[in-house]
Amino acid sequence: MTDFPVIVSFARTPIAKFCGSMQSLSASQLGSIAIKGALSKLQEDVKVYEAFMGNVLTAGQGQAPCRQAVIGAGLSNNTICTTINKVCASGMKSVMLSSDAIRASSRNCADKVYLAGGFESMTNAPHYLFHRGESKKKLGHISISLLDGCLHDGLWDVYNDQHMGICAEKCAKDYSISRDEQDAYAITSYQRAQKAVEEGKFSQDIVPVSVVSEKGEKFILDKDEEPFSVDYDKMSKLRPAFASPGSVTAANSSSLNDGAAAMIVMSEATAKNLGFSPLARIIGYGDAAQLPQDFTTTPTLAVHEALKACSSKLLLQDIEYHEINEAFAVVALANMRLMNLDISRVNVYGGSVALGHPIGMSGARILGNLIKVLEDKDATIGCASICNGGGGASAMIIERM
Repeated sequence: MTDFPVIVSFARTPIAKFCGSMQSLSASQLGSIAIKGALSKLQEDVKVYEAFMGNVLTAGQGQAPCRQAVIGAGLSNNTICTTINKVCASGMKSVMLSSDAIRASSRNCADKVYLAGGFESMTNAPHYLFHRGESKKKLGHISISLLDGCLHDGLWDVYNDQHMGICAEKCAKDYSISRDEQDAYAITSYQRAQKAVEEGKFSQDIVPVSVVSEKGEKFILDKDEEPFSVDYDKMSKLRPAFASPGSVTAANSSSLNDGAAAMIVMSEATAKNLGFSPLARIIGYGDAAQLPQDFTTTPTLAVHEALKACSSKLLLQDIEYHEINEAFAVVALANMRLMNLDISRVNVYGGSVALGHPIGMSGARILGNLIKVLEDKDATIGCASICNGGGGASAMIIERM
């Protein structure tokens, strides 16, 4: 294939803490902000033919969250919209589907412009009220349960009826990864993220967001909130979050967050015709799946699938930098071990442990981070991979242009 899909623009919101500065904004509103940001970076207006946007916690948002974000960003009513839910891999899968559409010549879409990305407000995920059994048919008191939608639909291993943190504990045990190793990795992630924020590594990508503080004061949020919330002195003293005894804690796991990311994808020929200079060429991507409780190590399988899809027959050692989504520190550690990767080449500007993990956004966010890393390091080939609940993972290999 000579006419590859390319990414011509990327933008994202800051990542806010759970119940933090962006709590007044819905998920689709965050999506609209990111979409406007991605489009504003283009030298001229383009007509987006179709939008694929990831969003996991859709309950209570109303119909078609992707459509809401697109219309909220001022795009045409003729824009085709699809909301993607592949749990944490949703944002990346949206880019894959855009690429598939461009490559599927039978759809006559090779010259079309696509919008991809993802958004999430974990803060605003509702609680669910369930009536139990026959009680709703009877007079008298009703037995009900109130379920946390964020936990129930975003963070729960439904196949084994357990928090996904238990799966992280299994991974730590399977690969003999200690608490100290996980804490040390988490500290590295935070230090890298803090340094990246201080040096303005994300400033060109982040769209400032106007928000209102709890005191009613308006201010502009233009930096990620999570990286500077860590207390290094307390990290080693935290109790395990999911199992006792255990090694996975709140500090060496990703946090709950709000945020959105968006990118514009088109064929290389279309970019040339429109006069755009692409950021990256999408040269291979793939998905993989295994037992639900082993989702933690599926990124390695997905990376190998992505390598197989590359027409240039790349080898793993040809990939210069990796982004491996840090659902938990143990995920990055296990997959680095499985692929024999040097930590200096992985999550160079920190990962989700430190930056935060708005689950519908992260798959697109790590691609944007990877583009920045390749640019700063004057490197060419990078791979982003992300696990998702249910045992799956997605991976994408890009070439800086």
